[in-house]
Amino acid sequence: MDFSATNTALWNGMIQLGILSAILLAANVLRRKVGFIRKSLMPTSVLAGFMALILRALGIIKLDALFLDSVTYHTIAIGFIALSLRIPKKKSESYETSLTGAKSGALIVSTYLMQGILGIIISAGLALTVMPGLFKAAGILLPMGYGQGPGQANNVGATYEQLGFMGGQSFGLSLAAAGFLCACIVGVIYINILQRKKIIDVQAIHENVEAMTIEDFQSKNEIPVSQSVDRLSIQIAMVVMIYLVTYLVSLGITRLLDLAAPGFSATVSPVIWGFNFIIGALMAMLFRQSFNWFTRIKWMNRQYPNNYLLNRISGFAFDYMIIAGIAAIEIKDLSGLWIPFLIMAVLGGWVTLVYLQWLCKKLYPSYYHEGLLSMYGMLTGTISSGVMLLRELDPNYKTPAANNLLAGSSYGILLGAPLLVLIGMAPKSDLMLLIVFIALIIYMTILILFMLKVQPRRKK
Repeated sequence: MDFSATNTALWNGMIQLGILSAILLAANVLRRKVGFIRKSLMPTSVLAGFMALILRALGIIKLDALFLDSVTYHTIAIGFIALSLRIPKKKSESYETSLTGAKSGALIVSTYLMQGILGIIISAGLALTVMPGLFKAAGILLPMGYGQGPGQANNVGATYEQLGFMGGQSFGLSLAAAGFLCACIVGVIYINILQRKKIIDVQAIHENVEAMTIEDFQSKNEIPVSQSVDRLSIQIAMVVMIYLVTYLVSLGITRLLDLAAPGFSATVSPVIWGFNFIIGALMAMLFRQSFNWFTRIKWMNRQYPNNYLLNRISGFAFDYMIIAGIAAIEIKDLSGLWIPFLIMAVLGGWVTLVYLQWLCKKLYPSYYHEGLLSMYGMLTGTISSGVMLLRELDPNYKTPAANNLLAGSSYGILLGAPLLVLIGMAPKSDLMLLIVFIALIIYMTILILFMLKVQPRRKK
């Protein structure tokens, strides 16, 4: 085998990972040493991501888009698998509600619907006034770009392009990029506002995280720190093995769907692979539960998951996820579409924030700011930007906000299924667009009533 630099397949991934690592270290130095950056409260990983984005756009460094997308995709799953493997602690009564996951799913889908309603108002309004040639259903791409991310924005944009929306694919991808920027910029500004109003103290939060005790690092009956195998190796092995199981389960499901219902499989398979982090988290929970079963039947007498090290693994994964996700942003050519793009990008970010402020106060009263920032990050960017904002207020994930992102996404797949049908119907005709618009309003109202009216049963 050729181990020299001419073997690009051998070295390319390591070189690009080394570049991202160097940028992360440089960003950490800047955040600690440069006063105005430190006072901005911008997370180090976000600063590193924007540095990589600028250097890549200027051609100073070469980062492959496929590599960046791969890093983002895999690290999301790895991070949530590590979080789901942690041994849960008893939650306070204020956090315990049996319907939080379902309501988080309803919140996610209702935000998609709200963004769709806003987008249609903007695109149809412009088409009927100053831009008569604009594709009236273009506004549907707002929830695809902001709520769903670049994958769905690209797919729906390409479909609309075939139906007559010239530049639809670029429009969708550009909205997805704008949404990610919105999540980072507005989220950081919001954290600064909370800091200035003395509602939170970010520095104190992170200093408290560093004050670890022996019990945090070594729980009762855990495996030794280092014996025949290092404890960190065990944690990494469990995470990677579960990710392998996640791949096999996803592959098995999609293969069965291909055989049983090829048409249905074409629609559902991308969703399964796109949300593989949900399957990974479920596999991790099942794996963790199996330890309890083995302990009861005396097959096991040691605790293998270590919460401290699993937090560090998830932190590592989420840091690189954020850097790669921001560095991969690309604003496509928007010839003739800048006006609707700018209006949707700005109003989409602002209205989404106001909408979530209203509902998160009611759904997450005990951890309002953590719930709001995590949901806002996800519903303007991706789940990676939601985690990025959450880590500034809850670096050890002590509140259920991270679990709400996970459980809410699971319920969101089910509750959001009707939206896929409406997306396909919207561009058929003006009458169909009006019907879809009314349907979005009705469905959003139903979900809001469910979130506000349905209360969990109290334990006796």
